Amino acid sequence: MDITYPPEAEAFRYRIRAFLAEHLPPGWTGPGALPPVEREAFGSRWRRALSASGLVAVSWPTEYGGGGLSPVEQLVLAEEFARANAPERAENDLLGIDLFGNTLIALGSEAQKKHFLPRILTGEDRWCQGFSEPEAGSDLASVRTRAVLDGDEWVINGQKIWTSAGLGANWIFVLVRTNPDAPKHQGLSMLLVPMEQPGVEVRPIVNAAGHSSFCEVFFTDARTGSAHVVGGVGNGWPTAMTALGFERASQLTTAAIEFGRDFERLCELARERGKNTDPHIRDELAWCFSRIQIMRYRGYRGLTLSLDGRQPGAEAAITKVIWSEYFRRHTDLAAEILELEALGPSGPGNGGARLIPEAGTPNSPACWMDELLYSRAATIYAGSSQIQRTVIGEQLLGLPREPRREARQG
Repeated sequence: MDITYPPEAEAFRYRIRAFLAEHLPPGWTGPGALPPVEREAFGSRWRRALSASGLVAVSWPTEYGGGGLSPVEQLVLAEEFARANAPERAENDLLGIDLFGNTLIALGSEAQKKHFLPRILTGEDRWCQGFSEPEAGSDLASVRTRAVLDGDEWVINGQKIWTSAGLGANWIFVLVRTNPDAPKHQGLSMLLVPMEQPGVEVRPIVNAAGHSSFCEVFFTDARTGSAHVVGGVGNGWPTAMTALGFERASQLTTAAIEFGRDFERLCELARERGKNTDPHIRDELAWCFSRIQIMRYRGYRGLTLSLDGRQPGAEAAITKVIWSEYFRRHTDLAAEILELEALGPSGPGNGGARLIPEAGTPNSPACWMDELLYSRAATIYAGSSQIQRTVIGEQLLGLPREPRREARQG
């Protein structure tokens, strides 16, 4: 496999390095070097600088405000930002760009693209995803949230749960049932709903790490325009699968970069605790290193497919299993290295998401334990590992379909 970058990608790399030199403070070591009260203000300035330089969505078409570049440049951007410990994107951006924006580019109407895509780039519209429900998680086609057409508006009633970044969003793309009489996969539609209205209530959910990173959302006669349907009425299932394909593939090219950075920290943790010569710990570190290389080469393969114009499909399930199970295992290894310190972690935490260590404390036990607790959900969200293995078996390997519950009961 040839993994050398074309000349235009390397030229783009120098442009990104110049941007970083201009917009990151001298001596920058990462967001953790800033006092917590300053991080939010710096993050806002950083987001505006990205938008002004066309670096929010470099692979989107230029007619919608994107950079018009290839996924290779997107990978170069991720590499250079990781090298410089640049601030990571806010979760609303991940959802708005990687999931909703890419889905809209693939399936949305021209009017929808022209209206919504530029507003995502400026940050005026901040998106979250409304798919899962209390009784419809892995069995997503069982959603009960209803939408009824009333003149030129949809009226929505129901509940969504595990809504990441719901507190910071002002729009939500929602999978709803628009035809209760149709088979469950055929009676669905994906609607775009403004959240700043009386009929939408957002309640935070505190996770195992003690942070409110996701929410439940209640709709009580909430309304949205009749034209705010992506993919067409009744086509919600394939539209949702396209969005989930982008979600599962969003880590395709960046997982090796992000986890590689965490792996270096993990190796340093082993050295600090004198565990780097322990044969068992060395074997586990070798396992981690091998998985990062697998992610790296699968990322390059995914780039090849995207350059050929192929949308993410069933193969994204393989990547989802690899990175999510790696996420859990490498944080388990951190706990094993920390031993009793993992039971009573000290030092600064990371806010319940990825590692953002304070200056001088890159391996705070509290930071690693926050990460460990967060990783518990990785094999569930965006499709559980069991579901991903079913997709791999049935859609990629051609194995017989598993008996459905209704058939087993009969």
